[in-house]
Formats: sequence, C-alpha cells, structure tokens
Amino acid sequence: MDLDAFNELLTPRGQRALAEAGELVGADPVAAATKLRKTYDAPLTSAALTQAGLRERAKAKFGDDARRMYFTPHGLEQSTRAEVAEHRARRLAGASVVDACCGIGGDFLALARAGCTVTAVDIDPLTVAVARANAEALGPADRVTVTVGDAAAVRPEDYDVLFADPARRTSRGRTFDPLAYSPPWPVVLGLFSRAERACLKVAPGIPYEFIPEQAEAEWVSYKGEVKEATLWSTDQPTRRATLLPGGHTMTATNVRAPVGAMGRYIYEPDGAAIRAHLVGEVAELVGGRLLDPLVAYIAADELVDTPWAARYEVEDIMPFSLKKLRAALRERQIGNVTIKKRASALDIERLRTDLRLNGERSAVIILTRIMARPYAIICDTSPPA
Repeated sequence: MDLDAFNELLTPRGQRALAEAGELVGADPVAAATKLRKTYDAPLTSAALTQAGLRERAKAKFGDDARRMYFTPHGLEQSTRAEVAEHRARRLAGASVVDACCGIGGDFLALARAGCTVTAVDIDPLTVAVARANAEALGPADRVTVTVGDAAAVRPEDYDVLFADPARRTSRGRTFDPLAYSPPWPVVLGLFSRAERACLKVAPGIPYEFIPEQAEAEWVSYKGEVKEATLWSTDQPTRRATLLPGGHTMTATNVRAPVGAMGRYIYEPDGAAIRAHLVGEVAELVGGRLLDPLVAYIAADELVDTPWAARYEVEDIMPFSLKKLRAALRERQIGNVTIKKRASALDIERLRTDLRLNGERSAVIILTRIMARPYAIICDTSPPA
C-alpha cells in the first residue's frame, strides 16, 4: 500500500471499497480480490483488502475502535494496546505533548482523550497520512496536529512532555538493540535530557545499562503478558511493575529474597515483576524464598492470593530424569500436562512427546535449576492466584 492508494481509500469511492473488503475478511484471497476487481482498479482493491485485514487483526489491541482506524503493517505491530496507552496517558493528563515518533497514532489518541494537546511527528509520509486519518476518525482531532518530520529535529523544550516510541524494526526485521532503533538511542536520550518531562516507550527486554540514571523504569503487563517498558524522567529513580487491567502497581524496595527449601506451594511472579527485578518484593509478599538465587521461582508454605504471582500446589519434586518423571506421571494417571520452564535447556515439545502420557488427570510440570542441578516439579492444576 503506497501513499496514493491510501489517499484513495479516504475518498467516498475508497470508503465503499473498504466497506466491501471488510465483508470479505476471511474469504479466499483470490476470490475476494476477483470480486472487488469487478468494480475497482488493482491498487484500490489491494489497499482495501490490506486495510480490512489489518483492521481485523487490530481488534485484539484496539477493540471496537479498530473498525474505524487505519493501519500500516509495521505500525500495527509496534502500536500500543489501547489499555496500556490509556494507563500511560492518565499520568500525562492535560499536558502539552510532542509525540516524536507517532507511528499510526495509538498513543496520541489516548493522550488526546486524556485532555492533552499533541503535536505528533513521524518521518514517513504514509505513516503520517494514516495517523492523520486516525485523528480525524477518533479524535478529538482539534487536540492533535500531525506533521512529517525528523524526531531528531523536535524541540522538547517547547512542550510540557516529550513522548517517544522509537521504531524497533530494521530491514531485517525486529531489533532488540537500542542502538539500532530509529531514531538511534543516543538521539532519543538527547531529547530525553532536554525535556522538562519525558516518557519513552521501549521494548520490555531493554538492557538495564541503556536506562537513563534519572528515570523511573516501569514494566507493564496485560493479563499476564509483558507488553512494554516505559521510561519516565524523574528526580527519584526507581523500578516499577504495573499489572493491567487491574491497575496494581509495585515499586522497588530492594529487599532480597532468602534462599531455602521447597514448600507446599510454588509461586511464579508476573513477568513485569521479573523484568523490574522485583522478585524479592513478591517473595516477601507471599512469605516465600527462592529455590535458587538466580531463578524466579518462589517456594512458600502459606496459601496467599495475589495478582503478582501464579500459584501452584506442589505434589512432588525430583532431580530431573526422563524415566523417573514418566513413571511418576503414570503413577498419578496424568495424561495432560502444562510444561513451564526457567533456567532449563530442555525442549518442551520434545519432552512432551518423550513422556508418552496416558491418563485422565492433568498437572503442571515445572522444569528448573536448583543449585546447579536440573529438577522437575509436579504440581496440581488448581487455578493460580
């Protein structure tokens, strides 16, 4: 989809093509294209079918809004889930914001709805056209101005807040190296240092050495899946984890978890807490201890309900042996397992095949390392906390 084809989508004729394409989502691609080509030319047909497919995929992130929004493939992939963008926007409500790498506009839509006025910038003309269309479709459009420009030329001093979500894709695909972001990390940090307030959206796996000293680093998970990290400028640097949709939040107290023996329960901290190095805080919350000082599984004796960790009741623990594990599962008539692992090199699907399960019960198998030795922990399948 090029800029001319996208602009054609915004015309009355293009809107009719897009509506018809929406009715063909899920149909055979060749049949769908053949049907639209009876009325529309090839570029418009392709653009309409592409956009209809992207809208369908976007429902997982944007809900009902996806039906009225516009996307590019890369823009959809990097865009922020609506609930996460709304969480972030609440901390910036009412501010004037420059969105230095706006993409398709998911973040500035949340900011505008939170009462912010937003100047949004992106270097790609097609992406800017898509973002403008989203501002018009979902607005409030009078709070958002979208322009083509280089993030490096933005003047964060002219706004209350700098927001930046640097692109994390290269011609070879997704990159996990901040120095390969676009704009590159040194440019982003330069903007961050000049802003009165700043908020950077980054990948959750960002190495700690790239986090500015004067930043609150917040890791956000949604329904148990870590979605992103956000770096906030602050005079009181800290680490934070946030759980959505519940809104639970935890900050670092730098408590160290003790190391000890297995208990009746094993707790698996939420990924946001692990990324934020808050395993000690979660262990304190459940009255637990680590089985291994370098592995984020917490053993405890008490049943504690917490959103910060999944909980499993331990049935057995053994040094890993395929033969012994298979025998233990057969003895318990376990025919269905959920296999989880941390600090284990075992291939889960290969192990599942090798276990040759046969039985009516279910179990959770945890593969881990305890003091340099591989272990298997058999747990029941009662609902986690």
